[in-house]
Amino acid sequence: MKSKKILVTGHAGFIGSSLTLRLLRDGYKVVGIDNYNDYYDVVAKEQNVREFKNNSGFVEYRGDIRDKELLKKVFKEQQIGTIIHLAARAGVRPSLLNPELYHEVNVGGTINLLKVAKKNRVSQFIFASSSSVYGNQEKTPFSETDELEEPVSPYAETKMIAEKSCSHFAKETGMATTILRFFTVYGPKGRPDMAPFLFCYKALKGLPVTKFGDGSSSRDYTYIDDIVEGIILSVKNPFDLEIINLGNNTPVSLNQFISLVEKVTGKKLKIISRPRHPADVVKTYADITKAKELLGWKPKVSLNEGLKNLVNWLLSQ
Repeated sequence: MKSKKILVTGHAGFIGSSLTLRLLRDGYKVVGIDNYNDYYDVVAKEQNVREFKNNSGFVEYRGDIRDKELLKKVFKEQQIGTIIHLAARAGVRPSLLNPELYHEVNVGGTINLLKVAKKNRVSQFIFASSSSVYGNQEKTPFSETDELEEPVSPYAETKMIAEKSCSHFAKETGMATTILRFFTVYGPKGRPDMAPFLFCYKALKGLPVTKFGDGSSSRDYTYIDDIVEGIILSVKNPFDLEIINLGNNTPVSLNQFISLVEKVTGKKLKIISRPRHPADVVKTYADITKAKELLGWKPKVSLNEGLKNLVNWLLSQ
């Protein structure tokens, strides 16, 4: 496995940079592709990459997965054995404003990668999907065998379609394929638009936060190190085709979350109340039976501990 390189798309992002650093430390050689888009501050992405940019085991291509010529160039110049596809337009609410862009990147970009993987006989493809594909289903916890309902956002729809594309290529080519459904990933270097980063940052700064709905909605917050471990285990345990949840298996309501943020920051949050956003799902809750059985994976970091780590990181910036 380590004789060939691992391609990580979206290596400059939150999950991508954390994963790349871990892969390099574990002795893998990594090729990264990232277009450093402006979904959030590009400077933050530059800082993410700083830790490993000059590592002898790392090669970076700055560009877009929609660029077929770039992908040809990468595969011509590098011996790729595994693709870990993290690159995507992120965010549920922003996808409502520009659904075309989300489809171009999240669906079109994924298909471009699958085609080049097929042509170059890549042995393994790992795709980062999302708990958003489960929509507003009533049954909990969410299991990989659940019938997926209508998506509540263009973002969720793009992940569902991309999953189907991955499944199709796996069956057609025999390329080992694992689809990982991530549940609300947070931690140091986290995305600044997501609640853990946003609420902790604003609590520390004494700035108001917006609370959507009555606070009863819940999320299955999963710490970055646990997610990275799940991806590494997926690299080490290739499957013909599997869909696997990576979640903390412990949903926390927004009201509980706010109380925990106040506890770990030592600050009282200033809250602006707004109605629940129609694109926000009511709850997420991962059934992680498959992850335990197939990967030997289980989450190790509680929300309390993870938020403390995030707050310490924010204070160090």
